[in-house]
Amino acid sequence: MSDHWSALAEETAGHAQDFVDGLTRVACGEGGDAIWSLLLVEVAQVSLAGAKLGASKDVILSGNHEPAIGEDPDLDGVRTALTERLGAVDDYAEVFDPYKDTSVTPYRLSDDLTAVAADLIHGLRHFRAGRPHEALWWWQYSYFNTWGNHAGAAMRALQALAAHTRLDVAEEALST
Repeated sequence: MSDHWSALAEETAGHAQDFVDGLTRVACGEGGDAIWSLLLVEVAQVSLAGAKLGASKDVILSGNHEPAIGEDPDLDGVRTALTERLGAVDDYAEVFDPYKDTSVTPYRLSDDLTAVAADLIHGLRHFRAGRPHEALWWWQYSYFNTWGNHAGAAMRALQALAAHTRLDVAEEALST
């Protein structure tokens, strides 16, 4: 594996682990009232890693085969905890694909964030097993197929929440 791919795998693994750790901490109650802002930062940082994967040429596996790594961890506890923490703002609407399907689709932040974590963890398992090339392939493939869309949708929803929190308060203060 070239130095470029090795460096990208190392960098992506760091961003992936940071995201998983941050998401878990927020799900466990850290962050207090800053939950939306913290999640926005976590999603933005991992989206940068995804953008780098998206801008890179295709990662091709030898034999076009992903080695088995066993069952991925169950993230339902994290998803459920996020659902409880997010409460009424967990549900939101999004256009899934602005070029092919412009209908509004219901989404849940808790589902989006754990879907991103699940894909990142799968790649981390390859990385930790000493297969950085397979990790890069998985992260790139799943970025285009799954987690990139979920991260982008979640980032738009979280940015809207942060904006409403700041701007709606400012409008109220001006009108009083």
